[in-house]
Amino acid sequence: MKTSFELVADPRDGVQGKGASRRLRRAGKVPAILYGGNEPPRMLILDQQNLLTLLVDERFYTTIISLKVNGETQRAILKDVQRHPARNQILHIDLQRVLEDQKIRMRVPLHFVGENVAPGVKAQAGVVSRMLSEVEVSCLPKDLPEHLVVDLSEMEINQMKRLSDIPLPEGVELVDLVHGHDEAVVSIHHPRAAAAAEETEASAEAAAAAPAGDAAAKK
Repeated sequence: MKTSFELVADPRDGVQGKGASRRLRRAGKVPAILYGGNEPPRMLILDQQNLLTLLVDERFYTTIISLKVNGETQRAILKDVQRHPARNQILHIDLQRVLEDQKIRMRVPLHFVGENVAPGVKAQAGVVSRMLSEVEVSCLPKDLPEHLVVDLSEMEINQMKRLSDIPLPEGVELVDLVHGHDEAVVSIHHPRAAAAAEETEASAEAAAAAPAGDAAAKK
């Protein structure tokens, strides 16, 4: 089971509740929870500054973490990060235990390559539209990819790639595909089509944002 990051935590025994969490944050700490792996949930305390540094790296979100608590090491993955809406502060972290023989589900980023040499862009003046930036995968921890590559180098204008077109490492499945949802990932089309699509999307958003009272007033 490969790991790329080490995270040191202290147990949070008897330090619970909103007031206790606020005191931890004022002291530069982050309340956290570790769950799963056929064991009871465990409350933890993490260092705020160290966590902020780790969260800058994209790989931290998609890699097995070596979590150390009181000298014991537990493999885990990051499941949720709660951030302060206005300050550069982490409010809470959710971690999930990882077992070698149990599949995990994680969202991993898509890396798009070959855009500059794609015939649809280079020779046909097309515009690239990315519909997805990440996907959810299911696999054993040892097979977890840090990212998936979408190659645009041979795409012509008016062509599209879907989830089923993404090459997958052995042992890795796309959750949406397993459930029969083969979503569009990226396309190359004419600039005018792109502008029209943006205008349609803007109109739809404006209509959705219109107050319900407007509709009632027209009746």
